Amino acid sequence: MLHIVTICGCGMGSSVILKMNAEKALKDLDIEARLEVSDITTGKGAARTADLVLIGRELAYLVQDIDKPIIQLTSFVNKQEIKDKLREYCEANGIKQKL
Repeated sequence: MLHIVTICGCGMGSSVILKMNAEKALKDLDIEARLEVSDITTGKGAARTADLVLIGRELAYLVQDIDKPIIQLTSFVNKQEIKDKLREYCEANGIKQKL
């Protein structure tokens, strides 16, 4: 199962919105995943066990030293952007739809 960490500045607001929108996108893509939310500080630690990090473009420079794939988003509420970038990641990494 794909493990995704969503990161925002405080880990309470926008990362929760991003988590909910990513869950909807993954459901549409029929991809099984476990998502967790985090703030920027603890997100670096949480990313160690994750497969993928979702973060806003404005904060991405703070996690560039994470040795995990990072998807930078321009908007946490743009469901189509989230879905497109998750689809691209899954296709590029051979992640298949659940059966």
